[in-house]
Amino acid sequence: MIHPTAIVHPGAKLGPGVSVGAYSIIGAEVELGEGTQVGPHVVVDGRTRIGADNRIFPFCSLGAAPQDKKYAGEPTALEIGDRNTIREFCTFNCGTAQDAGVTRLGSDNWIMAYVHIAHDCHVGNDTIFGNMATLGGHVTVEDFANVSAGSGVHQFCRVGRHAFIGGYSVVTKDALPFARTVGSRPARIYGLNIIGLMRRGFSPEVLAKLKGAFRYLLQSKLNTTSALQHIQQDRSLTCAEVQYLLEFIRSSQRGVILRRAPRRTEEVFAEE
Repeated sequence: MIHPTAIVHPGAKLGPGVSVGAYSIIGAEVELGEGTQVGPHVVVDGRTRIGADNRIFPFCSLGAAPQDKKYAGEPTALEIGDRNTIREFCTFNCGTAQDAGVTRLGSDNWIMAYVHIAHDCHVGNDTIFGNMATLGGHVTVEDFANVSAGSGVHQFCRVGRHAFIGGYSVVTKDALPFARTVGSRPARIYGLNIIGLMRRGFSPEVLAKLKGAFRYLLQSKLNTTSALQHIQQDRSLTCAEVQYLLEFIRSSQRGVILRRAPRRTEEVFAEE
């Protein structure tokens, strides 16, 4: 299952059924889980552990040293879960000693071409990254988020669960879970990610409660602190998803994106 032109270091650990394509290079400290397919012209280096049944397409670079001037060769790592699709020309870097030292990608993610995941990023499960999406260092992207093509997320920002980041957006604060965030000057909220949430099986009752919470945040003219208090006290909005939304905002270190889209533009993007 290893092409004759591939270079696999004797110290690398390859599970059953692993395949390595032509001219690919697998480093000494790399672990590849069962059934993972590495295409041609791929470099997997550093302390990189990749789980089972991943598909890695040509010209990817996984586990190289982070693009951080402070990096001095510390033994940091890249960890990738199971059943991910990683398309052409993706670059995932190892972590740095200034953070936990590990860059992590979970399982069942769909990563399109030219995506860059920088040092110390933590990406959850079931996410989608469009072509050329870029994460700066220390970014967290939670489960079921969608970061569309050409979008960039600034260092130390978070993207919440089930968030949708529109194409070519620039995210410089935390992007709210369950919301559609689009734009660059600055990025704005275009309401609840209704279509995405319906596809994920959210009930009409939970969607109604999330809509109510977003009305407080975006339409009530209350400041953020007061809006959070009203949401917390409104028993008609009580559910796990709303509580998570409140905790996400309260725990933000960089602040959250709460600027609403202009009404005329919002109507163009409206789904109902």
